[in-house]
Amino acid sequence: MKRILAVGLFGLAAIAQAQPPGRGGPSDWQLKGAEVGRPGPVVKNAPFSAEVTTETTLVLQDGNHIRQTSTLRFYRDAEGRTRREQSLNSVGGLAANINLPPVIFINDPVAGVNYALNPSSKTASRSSAGGRGFNGPAGNRGGRMRGGGIDAVAQNTKIEPLGRQTIEGVVADGTRTTVPIPAGRLGNEQPIQTVVESWYSADLKTTVLSRRSDPRSGETVTRYTNINRTEPAHSLFEVPADYKLSDTQGRGPRTSAK
Repeated sequence: MKRILAVGLFGLAAIAQAQPPGRGGPSDWQLKGAEVGRPGPVVKNAPFSAEVTTETTLVLQDGNHIRQTSTLRFYRDAEGRTRREQSLNSVGGLAANINLPPVIFINDPVAGVNYALNPSSKTASRSSAGGRGFNGPAGNRGGRMRGGGIDAVAQNTKIEPLGRQTIEGVVADGTRTTVPIPAGRLGNEQPIQTVVESWYSADLKTTVLSRRSDPRSGETVTRYTNINRTEPAHSLFEVPADYKLSDTQGRGPRTSAK
């Protein structure tokens, strides 16, 4: 009996249909649609590709450490098309014993479509992109940040410039944003402080390094490495001819596994 697994990723969803664990391999998974990352303005004239690694470390009260790492390959062309190659096991904190295949997410704001590709079964789904783009994986954008329901432009938020440095061969400007959560706001006895350090490359129009520290969720570091600023091949943003293509409508529900 098939079940629907909706995998939340940074506020949006990748939806997969599969046999229950133990009744089939990765080829049984069929992506029904995908929109990964936070939608935003289409970023043009800043092509590049890179490895994006996100590491999260949480220290428990007994001194134990929980460490999680996920890596994806990211491409963007001069027209603002993007491509992500990753494993669904790194999406939404799925259990490690669920053997999911690697997947590819393509956003084409020029054609106004998203694609979700399953290389294991050579299937793909197509959905409307709504005329917007995805300018990078989560943790990769500046602007407003929320911490415990408090907007980063709140009165007590502190923003400090950190100067300029070269990261992975690109020049980036740093800022540190400190968001205080007063005692009692979340039922907390003591004040909580969230600190985000980000390094933004004006050339790539992308944050190439970010570090978020929050006592509730630990420290999360997202970094871009092996940055290549040449134009990616156009074929990377197309569905291969030997894939079976289906159409979906709308976005998947923001739910967890059922």
